[in-house]
Amino acid sequence: MPETNPEKIYQRQVEQLETEEKKLLKQKSLFSLLRLALALLAIAALWKLWALSILIAFIVFFILTGVFIAIVIKDLKSKEVLENIRLLKTICREEIRILNHDFLHLPDGQELCPAHHAYAQDLDLFGKASLYQYINRTCSEQGHQQLADWLLNPTSVGIISQRQEAAASLSQKPEWGQQFCAYGISHPVTLLAEQKINEWQHDKDPLQTRSWLRIFRFIFPLITVSTLVLFIFNIIPGSIFTFLLIIFFAIAASISRTFQSQYTRLNKIVPELETLEQSIRMIENNSFETVLFKDLKNKLGDSTGTASDCIEQLRKILARLDYRYNPIIYIPLNSFFLWDLQQLFSLGKWRTKYQHQIPSWFDALAETEALVSLGAAAFNHPDWCYPKFSSEKNVFVANEMGHPLIPKSKRVNNSFSTEGAKQINLVTGSNMAGKSTFLRSVGVNIVLATMGATVCCKELTLSATKVMSSMRVNDNLEENTSTFYAELKKLKEIIEAVKRQETVFILLDEILRGTNSADRHTGSIALLKQLLRENASCIVATHDLELAKLADAYPGNFHNFHFDVQVQNEELYFDYKIKEGICQSMNASLLMKKIGIEL
Repeated sequence: MPETNPEKIYQRQVEQLETEEKKLLKQKSLFSLLRLALALLAIAALWKLWALSILIAFIVFFILTGVFIAIVIKDLKSKEVLENIRLLKTICREEIRILNHDFLHLPDGQELCPAHHAYAQDLDLFGKASLYQYINRTCSEQGHQQLADWLLNPTSVGIISQRQEAAASLSQKPEWGQQFCAYGISHPVTLLAEQKINEWQHDKDPLQTRSWLRIFRFIFPLITVSTLVLFIFNIIPGSIFTFLLIIFFAIAASISRTFQSQYTRLNKIVPELETLEQSIRMIENNSFETVLFKDLKNKLGDSTGTASDCIEQLRKILARLDYRYNPIIYIPLNSFFLWDLQQLFSLGKWRTKYQHQIPSWFDALAETEALVSLGAAAFNHPDWCYPKFSSEKNVFVANEMGHPLIPKSKRVNNSFSTEGAKQINLVTGSNMAGKSTFLRSVGVNIVLATMGATVCCKELTLSATKVMSSMRVNDNLEENTSTFYAELKKLKEIIEAVKRQETVFILLDEILRGTNSADRHTGSIALLKQLLRENASCIVATHDLELAKLADAYPGNFHNFHFDVQVQNEELYFDYKIKEGICQSMNASLLMKKIGIEL
């Protein structure tokens, strides 16, 4: 029976990779010895055979040198494989750490969190110990933004279904996603690299206004090479040749400076292009028969060739431009062949042919990285499920639902359901009993469901909806906003949304906490009645037991649930299980006594 425990699978992968690593290290040591032996043998052969026959000496020397170069090339490839194995091993070990909820060292995406959002702050989507930090497997800045966008913006059921299908296929082949991440980790693609390419492709081609350079690029090398030949055959003296070399260098340098801005636009992005090329090639060659991956493949290929081949061409052109960082190679090439100018002509030709494809490459990379994140979440949590979507509004039926950021060993799952419009679910309970965690469990699982991910439930059926919440409200000194006013702004957004008949699922925790108890009670009742009139569906956590009496006046619309606490020998015991009815046990007095307040 195949292994289904993710941690054991990762551990087995680490062991297999370590075995491969040891083999490659032995091979690398052997290559080092062979290189040394061949180098010594080539020198000895040249020395010993020289007296016998210069021709034989050179033939043997070049044969041994050729074998030496072949071994060097093979060793370089072996080094690349070794580096890749080490990256994969690191990825597997990281997954083991994450499975054990050791993930606070990972990027938390705080910079991606908008200042104002319907639920991001309340549900801990970004920041330390956030959902983003837990599920993110993206490497590029484009991927970071894509995953954040999926978390912040629920999509249609059709797109959700496609993402579920793609994520499920990735969860069946975790090694594919790991290799995709390994390419991304080596040289992460940045927004700056994409920006440089976009700016370059929209620049006016400076070569168009200098048509004479099209002919000069061929005439100049002909003159320089002819001069070199004349010098070799002693037709021109060394002094004149040196003078001409200085002129050639000056002309080449002047032309290079003229087009310096073109080079600057694309400076130092070759490693990122290599990452993009490798990643796109993996997408093109994958065997996933899903709608999303088929669409990605179709977008990446056209009559001009595959996207990965196009990127490879651009990478090689820019790599040749980067020869300027090696003066020993660059100065002769540019002085004799106008190297920079030749590459700029190649760049211009490439841009004319492929520039319309560029946006699709970065989009494909970002989308695939986000899908890999969803696939990893599905693989790591085989006990989670893909939700089902109801065509009816205001449906949320969860079986054994938990909060995904609470370790499985400590997590307490709850089943809960609400169906139909005008359903106000009031959750009362003592302090620390689990009301807020329950609300966040509902919200986070809706976010996961509406982005196409698996959810922390045994079963979940819900409507395609958007969460709106008022749970964690802070003042803002910069905007001169009090906590109370900040909450009123959030409640105003919720009221306007339900008035527009938007499909939203509302989560409220301690309504109007920033005002006095009388106004708070009056305002809370007024708000809940207004939500009722607007056909809203919501869950409200509260300490105000008087609100629970609304169920008597509106028995079909208001429903009471609670979390309670047991007290034994002045110690509190929580089971964190939601129950029907109004909470009868509170713990505030006991907690106050424990800190020294004399009641």
